[in-house]
Amino acid sequence: MPAVYEGAVQDLIDEFGELPGIGPKSAQRMAFHILAADSAAVERLIEALRAVKAKVRFCETCGNIAEAPQCAICRDPRRDQRVICVVEEPKDVVAIERTREYRGLYHVLGGAIDPINGVGPDDLRVRELFGRLGDGEVEEVILATDPDVVGEATAAYLTRMLRTMAVPVSRLASGLPVGADLEYADEVTLGRAFEGRRRVAACRPARADVCWPSPRRRLPGP
Repeated sequence: MPAVYEGAVQDLIDEFGELPGIGPKSAQRMAFHILAADSAAVERLIEALRAVKAKVRFCETCGNIAEAPQCAICRDPRRDQRVICVVEEPKDVVAIERTREYRGLYHVLGGAIDPINGVGPDDLRVRELFGRLGDGEVEEVILATDPDVVGEATAAYLTRMLRTMAVPVSRLASGLPVGADLEYADEVTLGRAFEGRRRVAACRPARADVCWPSPRRRLPGP
């Protein structure tokens, strides 16, 4: 979008436009929201930006976001120390924690292996991951990288390297999301759904009518 505003307004729009996922129109709306906001709200935003740059760091153990040398998850003695879930970014930790299904530790790589963009294993926290496995206490490594090209490449590389350390490795299942229509699924997603299929409980032949009503038998009604 060509510059149509003068001075500070256009500078603000340009800065917002540098943020990931923010297009020209969104940047313009954000800039005009700041213009319309009162001074106190703007000051709170400025202070929040200053605080996050001054206080927030990366956990020295797992690479997650923290305000101390270790993040809250690594400091929690209730977490299962025998399992490490490997993710690409700190935001992935938040997504997994929301499920309330995982109680182990994490390791944040800081990205994924992407040779096209010049990102190799040495640019990620791969060496730190291997260092955490050296004491033999970890009994499983869960690879939870994104199910895209670079995420799969990263998972394949880690799987190959972890074989030398005799640590069991698992990969998060992927497939059809709940509530999705089959006709809109892409080939990769549908293929993964077939690979990750699991058996369901079968009915015993003598009592098949328990699982599926017989044509001559009515289901109990109210």
